Amino acid sequence: MNTEVFAARHIGITERDLPHMLKTIGVENMEQLIFETIPDDIKLKKPLDLPEGISEHEFLGHLNELAKKNKVFKTYIGLGYHESLTPSVIKRNILENPGWYTAYTPYQAEIAQGRLEALLNFQTMLSDLTGMEIANASLLDESTAAAEAMSMLFELRSREQKKNDVVKFFASEEILPQTLSLLKTRAIPLGIELVVGNHEDFDFSNEFYGALLQYPGKYGQVHDYESFVEKAKENDIKVAVAADILSLVMLTPPGEWGVDAVVGTTQRFGIPLGYGGPHAAYFATKEAYKRNIPGRIIGITRDTDGNPALRMALQTREQHIKRAKATSNICTAQVLLAVMAGMYAVYHGPEGLKYIANKVHNNTKKLAKALEAHGFEQLNSAYFDTIQVKVKNTEQLKEVAESKGINLFYIDDTTVSISLNEAVSEADLNRLVSCFVESHDLDEKSIEEMDLDEAIPASLQRQSPFMEHPVFNSYHSETELMRYIKKLERKDLALNQSMISLGSCTMKLNAASEMLPLSWGEWGNIHPFVPLNQAEGYQEVLKALEEQLNVITGFSATSLQPNSGAQGEYAGLMVIRAYHESREEGHRDICLIPASAHGTNPASAVMAGMKVVVTKTDEKGNIDLADLQEKAEKHAENLAALMVTYPSTHGVFESSIKQITKLIHDNGGQVYMDGANMNAQVGLTNPATIGADVCHLNLHKTFAIPHGGGGPGVGPICVAEQLKPFLPTNPVIPTGGESAITAISSAPWGSALVCLISYGYIKMLGAEGLTNATKGAILNANYIKDRLKGKFDVLYAGERGRAAHEMIVDCRPFKANGIEVTDIAKRLIDYGFHAPTVSFPVAGTLMIEPTESESRAELDRFCDALLSIREEIDEASVDETDNVLKNAPHTLAMLTSDSWEHPYSREKAAFPLPYVTENKFWPSVRRTDEAFGDRNLMCSCTPIEDYVEA
Repeated sequence: MNTEVFAARHIGITERDLPHMLKTIGVENMEQLIFETIPDDIKLKKPLDLPEGISEHEFLGHLNELAKKNKVFKTYIGLGYHESLTPSVIKRNILENPGWYTAYTPYQAEIAQGRLEALLNFQTMLSDLTGMEIANASLLDESTAAAEAMSMLFELRSREQKKNDVVKFFASEEILPQTLSLLKTRAIPLGIELVVGNHEDFDFSNEFYGALLQYPGKYGQVHDYESFVEKAKENDIKVAVAADILSLVMLTPPGEWGVDAVVGTTQRFGIPLGYGGPHAAYFATKEAYKRNIPGRIIGITRDTDGNPALRMALQTREQHIKRAKATSNICTAQVLLAVMAGMYAVYHGPEGLKYIANKVHNNTKKLAKALEAHGFEQLNSAYFDTIQVKVKNTEQLKEVAESKGINLFYIDDTTVSISLNEAVSEADLNRLVSCFVESHDLDEKSIEEMDLDEAIPASLQRQSPFMEHPVFNSYHSETELMRYIKKLERKDLALNQSMISLGSCTMKLNAASEMLPLSWGEWGNIHPFVPLNQAEGYQEVLKALEEQLNVITGFSATSLQPNSGAQGEYAGLMVIRAYHESREEGHRDICLIPASAHGTNPASAVMAGMKVVVTKTDEKGNIDLADLQEKAEKHAENLAALMVTYPSTHGVFESSIKQITKLIHDNGGQVYMDGANMNAQVGLTNPATIGADVCHLNLHKTFAIPHGGGGPGVGPICVAEQLKPFLPTNPVIPTGGESAITAISSAPWGSALVCLISYGYIKMLGAEGLTNATKGAILNANYIKDRLKGKFDVLYAGERGRAAHEMIVDCRPFKANGIEVTDIAKRLIDYGFHAPTVSFPVAGTLMIEPTESESRAELDRFCDALLSIREEIDEASVDETDNVLKNAPHTLAMLTSDSWEHPYSREKAAFPLPYVTENKFWPSVRRTDEAFGDRNLMCSCTPIEDYVEA
């Protein structure tokens, strides 16, 4: 074995496993399997034009050399991004811990209680700091959170406002530039009229349904918005506030003015800058709007025994259920980053946060006083951490500052803003002042022993307590926090414990060598708006990654800006929209979507201002060509796009795909390919070859970025030549094409930090390794399919009987035995496995996807578990519900109870197969009661006893 070949570490199947697996499948060799799986007319005729893979050692050396090209300055640019200090105990035990970063979205609550508790802490922290009643479990970034607020308030218009077509939304000129750009992107297709202006001049006309304010303003001015909110309420105008999370420790929370939503980012709670992300945004609102909140909410319920349990609340809001009626396509969060931010609050507690906020604020006052003492005018009458300063010439100041390794934000030729953070020391303040003194040839004066003026008016100083729950007041030593983090980790089943075979979600290896650079300061401490010459290492990686993805997809250009798969869908459709408008065909607004599509597809289309027309699938799960043709021709004058997933959501390479894409083009539309299943294409076929025009890629699936319990994600779009001019830009650091659409996410390159992972994945695997990874995914899926043959029916297969990289197992026949698909999912926990995807895209089924990273031994354990469960199903009956499946999962408390009255043994409950005894995972709660939790919605750390029915 060549120990330097990364593919041998990433791909789980060895050469000695191959003969047995191929025999089980019934093929002579891998080439035959691929021939029988992928239609011949779409196979690539030559290998990927990418270099050979490199070793892990070589890759880390390469990244180290690139890291040196980044210049880590002391950066005071602000605009929503600040240097923060990640406590080492959090970095070591969460960010660098596969027990946290490889977990999946907590749909199976019984094996996610640790993550869910960490997110409940996050929600509680936010409700307390914002003064709002309810908060969600994070969004993608501040700008998209603000856009979600605009959309939510639009949906919440009164009946009278909807009747009178009230569509104006006011945005204060104080909001962040990237937020304004993104509001423009979102507003136009929804028919919202965005009006930007000075909040002090706003006339509260009944033509407006909502408003967005920034607190503090983009250059640091703290405004008193209380009277604005009062007048808005009097005129039935709902108000959202984008608020700096640390400032709310000292400032009156917006919730106390009666606002409708508060949004922002928690980046400065211990999350690296990372050249723009990933960071966890927040969204807090009134409980009355709980069914309108975008994203996910973690709530408290009870389990089968009546004990407290956590789970994702109100799951009917998920887009795969609402589909074209959804008002948001957000189906992900930034869970790993939200967990870190919540732990930052747990570690420091309210008193620690007060200390940090006071330090930042006092340093800002010192700086303002020192500059004023040197004759500079400070413009903000009230501020928290950011001041505006008048100078003679910002160019001279910039030259001196950059020579000292300092970045400021230069508003215009004579005005600069400076945003301080928790990492600023007395020496840093002296260096800052020296920049102004030196650039203006002044004599330097000492800034020590200065009397500091009050910079926050009494009326805006926070009086209300926050974070009084014991969790924020118990773990302030490293030992205690380390143990608390470990306690929560033990409650979760992640990829470091066993295979997670989620169809459509691709839970593959996230190699340690890909992850290590995320902790390096040269990558973590770069502000997204620094000059490009300070981020040459990043620029080299990002441009190379774009080129790699161009080669893999066969397309001409890539934008890395979308920071989730759903954002990628939206970006792709907005680029198509811009393309049609450029051809004076802006009337094209019909989007055809197969009935089998991911739920985010129709939601994204609606957000892009398109009308969804659903096309049928046939009895084999393929797109019904006749129905598609009928609808494409019927809507030819207005056809904008087709959204198609390939291979299909049913796990099949449809042989008619080229006919499908040609049909759309013949009728004037563009083809958007959902890249959720790209890991079955890489190196064997590609979106350009099948005739698509744009695709998004889930870097958190195909390209090895870990799920982190539900985020981070990255969803870049790759486009054909005609769509290249419309790729999105950023208002601060221009990106995209010459006719770029406005921003899709806050940062120029989205979640740039985690793009290092995908860059490394491609770099280390190389052309051959990437192709073999795809073959491995197809091999493993078909091996499972044939091992389960005769016991479980697979719903769909290709024309030669093969699955792609995933399959749908039909569990509906087991209802005759009184067993539902959920019972099988919960019973798998007792066998040490996370359930496959449940009831999507077909109700009553399991969608299984093993990925290329799993070994034959793990595949066999998983198959043995399902086959054992199949025997248990045969033993069950409709009349006897006291069985291992209906009672699953079985907890340690249940198994060690003095009382055991079930008709099966404790051993069968807990250790159904011999391998389980070697590595037993114990769920911490029994099956959760979803309905009870939704009836008694409680989403913060209030004692559960207050909510449990007597």
